[in-house]
Amino acid sequence: MPMLANAELAQDFTILNQQYRKLTNALLDAVGMPGMPFAVDVTEQGNFRGFDGNQFYVVDSGAITARYQGKAVYTLEEGDILLPDIAGTADREIAVFYGSEAGAGLRVYPALEFMQRVFSDPEAIKLWTRLLVTYCGLMLRITAANTLEDTPTTPGFEIYEPGDIIIRQGDRADFVFNMSSGVAEVLVDDITVGRIGEDEIFGAMAALTHADRSATVRAKTTCSVVKVPKEQFTELIKNNPATIHSLLIDMANSIVNLNEQLVGLRGSNE
Repeated sequence: MPMLANAELAQDFTILNQQYRKLTNALLDAVGMPGMPFAVDVTEQGNFRGFDGNQFYVVDSGAITARYQGKAVYTLEEGDILLPDIAGTADREIAVFYGSEAGAGLRVYPALEFMQRVFSDPEAIKLWTRLLVTYCGLMLRITAANTLEDTPTTPGFEIYEPGDIIIRQGDRADFVFNMSSGVAEVLVDDITVGRIGEDEIFGAMAALTHADRSATVRAKTTCSVVKVPKEQFTELIKNNPATIHSLLIDMANSIVNLNEQLVGLRGSNE
């Protein structure tokens, strides 16, 4: 079962949940670290007994509820990963607490060793980065669902049909995108110069350099896309340097695609 929020959410949340779980499973396979089994008793308040902010947890059975300021925010179920809150528990007023109403079974992973394995594998770095981007999208949805209706909210997630424009050349760059599923084509002055596939991050260069969009991105198939505000993406990079490595890989792939297109154009003109 996917992550559940303590609010009514649209279908896009379900799609992101599926993507998040898929990324979690792929990351665990890439890291290849066996988790230690851990039983959680019924927790009335605070953190479950044995909780350690230096560990990652994956739910094997039951459910874990995250609470903030006495309010249940979301529930993690089988297959979901628990990444402890960075603020810790020193100040109870700002801490996120994790407990279980009926008990749960977890697998435990030492966070330091886990991340060392992630950073040693380029593929794991890409999976970790995309998991964080998807997590941002999920948290945006939970926040929006608990916000008053007259408060402006961020779109965060959209589905584009074939032919729809995702990014338009010359527009202002307000978001960075992650292709959850589907294929899009990249065009400069209406000439196709590349493609974007599933799990690729795109639109980051203009957002990070505060420049206008240098190309148009148009959906070639039905595309599910996560939209992260550029300010939030900048913070993500500051707090997770591995994101830069993942971006470089995707940008390098884009350059290779562009070179192939140029070679093809030259060949057709000779």
